[in-house]
Amino acid sequence: MLEQKIPSKSFDYIVFITRPHKWWALGAIGVVVIAATLDQSTSYIFKLVIDAVEAGETQTALLWGLLFPVAIFLIQSMFRISGYFGMQWAIKTRKDGFDTLFNHVTNHGHEYFSDHFAGSVHNKIRNVVDGVDSLIPEILWTFINSFVAMVVTFFFILFVDVLSAGIFLGLIATLLVANYFMAPKKQLLSKKNAEASSVLHAHMIDILSNISATRQYARKMFEKRRIAKLTEVHHDTNKASWIYTEIMLFINGTILFIFGFTMFYILVSRWNDGDITTGQFVLVASLIGQLSGTLIFIGRAFNSTARTIGEVKEGFEELLVPFDIIDSKDAKPLNLSEATISWKNVTFTYGENRVFDEFDLVIPSGQRVGLVGPSGAGKTTFVSLLLRQHDLSNGEILIDGQNIAEVTQDSLRENIAVVPQEPLLFHRSIRENIAYGKPDATDNEIMAVARLAKAHEFIRDLAEGYDTLVGERGIKLSGGQKQRVAIARAMLKDAPILVLDEATSALDSESEVAIQQALHKLMEGKTVIAIAHRLSTLREMDRIIVLEGGKIVEDGSHDSLLQYDGVYSRLWKHQAGGFLQE
Repeated sequence: MLEQKIPSKSFDYIVFITRPHKWWALGAIGVVVIAATLDQSTSYIFKLVIDAVEAGETQTALLWGLLFPVAIFLIQSMFRISGYFGMQWAIKTRKDGFDTLFNHVTNHGHEYFSDHFAGSVHNKIRNVVDGVDSLIPEILWTFINSFVAMVVTFFFILFVDVLSAGIFLGLIATLLVANYFMAPKKQLLSKKNAEASSVLHAHMIDILSNISATRQYARKMFEKRRIAKLTEVHHDTNKASWIYTEIMLFINGTILFIFGFTMFYILVSRWNDGDITTGQFVLVASLIGQLSGTLIFIGRAFNSTARTIGEVKEGFEELLVPFDIIDSKDAKPLNLSEATISWKNVTFTYGENRVFDEFDLVIPSGQRVGLVGPSGAGKTTFVSLLLRQHDLSNGEILIDGQNIAEVTQDSLRENIAVVPQEPLLFHRSIRENIAYGKPDATDNEIMAVARLAKAHEFIRDLAEGYDTLVGERGIKLSGGQKQRVAIARAMLKDAPILVLDEATSALDSESEVAIQQALHKLMEGKTVIAIAHRLSTLREMDRIIVLEGGKIVEDGSHDSLLQYDGVYSRLWKHQAGGFLQE
């Protein structure tokens, strides 16, 4: 189920997510139909009691009267049974909803997450799941229950008076037509309100995630005003939605009053003329009274459902956009033997900027390559394309002769370990963050790589040791500590291809020397691509490639490039404190 295409319409999605649990859903619906039929039939029992009393049949009236509490018990029991079935239906679809949408969203490419707030995406998932979670009870105990009640009521009224039954049908038809024309605007207002809510919550999460910057720049009042504007927009959209809801309810109430008054007038006249019995009058009058409450309840449920559908629709519009990177239908797992990387006639355009144009490069298996160049030279894009975070405009990238566009994305990335410039840590324990490189790693393996990454010492000094929670994005750790954890994670992954993107940039000189020793050991037998502005970290590389404007301008060892006295030599001479001047 999780790999099927997800429908973008609320009720289609409910059917889609219900299929694995259809027997719970059908059971709940079936029991509700029986319970609703019995519930409306209690009015008929009253009719029988009254008719028996009028006829002087006391014994018969007593027997029918005793049937009433039995019917109430049966009705309540049936609704409780439907509650159990409905609960199973709702909670199982809620779980599948989270799993389905989370799996779908995580299949989006790098571009999607660059363009969308993480907080907004989370809010959309929650809105859809919560929305469907609230729609199921509405469908089951409001709409299906009420529909059955109206059908039973119609036949009872038809049994008593054909004209009243016709007016009843006119009431239902008028309400349906009126709400059919009012619903689209309600959904639109609800969608706008949901959008305003998502933007507000996303900005709040963004501010709270960067609260240190807010304090450092004394921008508390700036952010307060920013949030105030967003809350005002949310307030206005919410107000508009509520006002329209009350207008809809007023219109429904007016329609109900007009038709109800007409039906009562006809009934009183028929009873006064002796055309119907007192029991029949009580039957229809009680049914109309019950129906009035039901229709008012349906009106409110209809409005809340329209609001929920608007929120779900708004969520789907962001979550179900087409994937920018997908596996081909016949994609196979990447099968590595040597890890040779080849770029053949690669052209890549990002927006209007052509980053690479007919780019060619071969990195033999086991070679350690350093990438150097000023900002905008294409170094980061080089790594992104290797990880297939973007598809090429032309050409191909091969690993051991296999086009990375024709292998599964997971198998490609499983064979590449990355230590990024900004370490990516989860709000989990240090142990879990390191083990992310190998989820089934033992404690001994985790500690071994931590020692190699020179992280064991500071971890041991923490109060909770390896069980210490690092905070959101690792905020409880220093930059150097986070980078050591990231290096330990890459060491544990032990992939045949290693990418180091400024892997030691946050370390002090003493720590860097120690880490470099560990990295050299990690590099053994691997194909390595290292990006660094601190050129001293690349001296031991087998090969250094200098990029400018997406082209290779120099290619050679550290010593040979210094002797060449070209771009690399100038960059080396212009360094201050080991960093590249840009």
